[in-house]
Amino acid sequence: MMGHAGMAAAAVRYLRTSGAATGAGRADGVPAPYAVAGRPPLRAVRDDERAPLDPAEFRRVLGSFASGVTVITAPAAPAAAETTDTHSAAGAEPRPAGFACQSFASLSLDPPLVAFMVARTSTSWPHIARAGVFCVNVLGAGQGELCRAFAVSGADKFAGVAHSPAPVTGAPRLDGVPAWIDCAIHAVHTGGDHLIVVGRVLALDAVQGAGAEDGPLLFHRGQFGRFAEA
Repeated sequence: MMGHAGMAAAAVRYLRTSGAATGAGRADGVPAPYAVAGRPPLRAVRDDERAPLDPAEFRRVLGSFASGVTVITAPAAPAAAETTDTHSAAGAEPRPAGFACQSFASLSLDPPLVAFMVARTSTSWPHIARAGVFCVNVLGAGQGELCRAFAVSGADKFAGVAHSPAPVTGAPRLDGVPAWIDCAIHAVHTGGDHLIVVGRVLALDAVQGAGAEDGPLLFHRGQFGRFAEA
């Protein structure tokens, strides 16, 4: 498995080679990521500036914030020779990637941008970075088991899961989700032990029926739930 620095470097190499610096389009018509200028200078945090936070307490308190749940998917992309991940090694058969994600949010209306956060240790992220595109599948209240299937590592997450290509990028759009958002990677920022991935929205829809009337799948304090009007 690649280390944190190696994974981040791989993401930067991908973005540079796919036109991030120039905004050039891809051969398949999907816009390439855009460079973001004018970033503020970064400064290392000194030991005496660090709050004495217990990681378990951090997770417990932040778990009080309820969120929706999504599955981020990407189409199969050519394997990269420099990675040592067994499913991405040179000569391996490309396959789609996906992972369950709580940390998703809308970011900008003009241009239309969304964002999600992914751990640097994620084995799905290198696949998504190489594809350069992704689809956000918003899960419905009855799709807790689907979420669990995409939360495991190392398994064939798409086994038995019906899906179709998203209209612009071809990323897997899971059947039965109440909403989906088709995106191209716009920028990637570092955020401690996670990466902040910004996507430019190319297509999206909220699907009628197929369980959409049951509302969204919610996650709160380690448990799934559903929405109810106050």
